[in-house]
Amino acid sequence: MKKVVLVSALVLASSSVLASQSPEVKGGFTGPSAVAVKTVEVALEAKDDTPVTLTGYITSGLGGEEYQFKDTTGTIIIEVDNRDWNGVEVTPETKIVIHGEVDSGWSYTTIDVDSVQLAK
Repeated sequence: MKKVVLVSALVLASSSVLASQSPEVKGGFTGPSAVAVKTVEVALEAKDDTPVTLTGYITSGLGGEEYQFKDTTGTIIIEVDNRDWNGVEVTPETKIVIHGEVDSGWSYTTIDVDSVQLAK
């Protein structure tokens, strides 16, 4: 009986140690994209949930997680969750690439951003 209790204790202790270790997040694809929406102008006309890849600038913060984004074709409001910044720090002069999807309703169209990268 003591062996069963000891083995159970060891299993529980080792599983809690393994669960507390968070793996480092790495990886991803860099290369050509099949995403057709690559400008704000096209994104404003796209259907809800359409994937987008936009290159431009965040011109201002609007409060919370909303920002004004601008490219050569227009401006649109984007929503960037804190975890989706990926450590990138941005100013209005920083050219970035955002990946996400169109979020549209009856009277609005925004971009729900999945990731932010510095433009090359």
